[in-house]
Amino acid sequence: MTEPQNEHQEVLKQIIKDLHNGVPVDKLQKTFAKIIKNTSPEEIANMENALIQEGFPPQEIQRLCDVHVQVFEKSLARVGKSSKIPGHPIHTFIEENKETKRRLKELGKILKKLRKEKNITNQMNEFKDKWNQFKEIEYHYQRKENQLFPALEVVKFTGPTQVMWGKHDEIRSTIKEVDQSISNNNWDNVTKYFKILESTVKKMVFLEEKILYPTSARKLSESTWATIKQGELEIGYAWIKPSGVYDTHIAKTIDGVQPNTNISGKKEDIEMSTKLPLSQGQLTVEQINLMLKNLPLDITYVDETDTVCYYSDTKERIFPRSPAIIGRKVQNCHPPKSVHVVEDIIQSFKEKKKKVAEFWIQKEGLFIYIRYYPVYDETGNYKGIIEVTQEVSSIKALEGERRILDW
Repeated sequence: MTEPQNEHQEVLKQIIKDLHNGVPVDKLQKTFAKIIKNTSPEEIANMENALIQEGFPPQEIQRLCDVHVQVFEKSLARVGKSSKIPGHPIHTFIEENKETKRRLKELGKILKKLRKEKNITNQMNEFKDKWNQFKEIEYHYQRKENQLFPALEVVKFTGPTQVMWGKHDEIRSTIKEVDQSISNNNWDNVTKYFKILESTVKKMVFLEEKILYPTSARKLSESTWATIKQGELEIGYAWIKPSGVYDTHIAKTIDGVQPNTNISGKKEDIEMSTKLPLSQGQLTVEQINLMLKNLPLDITYVDETDTVCYYSDTKERIFPRSPAIIGRKVQNCHPPKSVHVVEDIIQSFKEKKKKVAEFWIQKEGLFIYIRYYPVYDETGNYKGIIEVTQEVSSIKALEGERRILDW
């Protein structure tokens, strides 16, 4: 007789807690064999969600992620892949996964040749070329974080996405290790870190196709998938060009939702020529929009409820943004390991302890300056935060003076 779902859920949660306490995986597989046999992907995802809601740190589940895949692997392997129309976001994710595995296999073969042959220059160059192409996988993870995860947050499904974002960052860290090893011409380390990456990425593919996508398919409406699809081009794709078979207008109509071609955040009921009175002067809606879009900065506005309500659609954008970010809690726009920093900044601004928070990072030859400023109204009430991101390499290089225009 099958246990009630709530009891089944408690047993699943206990498995993860036992793993945390050091119980051997083999023992858990044997002890819970009957339970595991009947485990659905959604139950596993709900279990992770419930643990985080109870206060179990996402980082702990992230650390145990690889281990719990082993525990559930046999039952999960029986679950078929989500079958979706070509061009549907899930179909695109799965097509990218196929390409991911193919490219990993190809890179692995080149590394094997490097260990066997004496004249390895050609193999090194081939690996570097294909490795740089492989790093397009970043688009796959960015679409998950910026398009799929916000939609799941709306339906209160956040635990597994937090865990998965943490795993993304582990993969990114290992990619950097491979890059550094190539730069140092240390091919033993290239092989070492590539093997780690290969294992981690393959486990991620497994988690996506056996847990994330089937669960997402059940929880999200077709109109939501259509909205996800509409924002994908803002992020980009890894290696493939999605089919145009999936029609977002038809998808929204299925749910009884009128197609919305305005995904840019504009208010259609306000005339672009309407003049708005400002503290100094007046500007039309069109002028304000053009000014913000053409600033050599990337600006994001978060209101007093920690909700993202604007980002500048500028050519100077450095970090990925898409319409899905609008209405999202700013804490959910950052990987779990960084959330405490976001919370500290917000709290310090609300308490008026700080006037600015500054960071600077170097990425792919860019020097990126990131600043956060609190916003208060005329009576001193906290109204939110402005985030300003700017690439400042050219500014850092300035010397002397220029008093005459020289183009």
